[in-house]
Amino acid sequence: MARSTKASNAVLRLKNRSDQAPYSMVSTSNGLFYLVLSTGGDISEKLNEPLEMDAFVQFVNSISKQAPKKASKFDIAFEEKLQRSGKKPG
Repeated sequence: MARSTKASNAVLRLKNRSDQAPYSMVSTSNGLFYLVLSTGGDISEKLNEPLEMDAFVQFVNSISKQAPKKASKFDIAFEEKLQRSGKKPG
């Protein structure tokens, strides 16, 4: 079940990034996954061919931008200090 949990969590993150768009995951009997988008009523659009779990997660993550990482005021101040000194972070 951990495999489907990883895939379903990717879909949940996508929903959060896309203002709760009606995305759903379908798992095939041979352990592949594909993404569907409900277009109204009982109609769903299949968005990809069935993929292995890791490829599916990568596909889902590529849809819509990832939420930017939150930076604390200390992170921002440190970044500004590095920029003033001419050094690159990380």
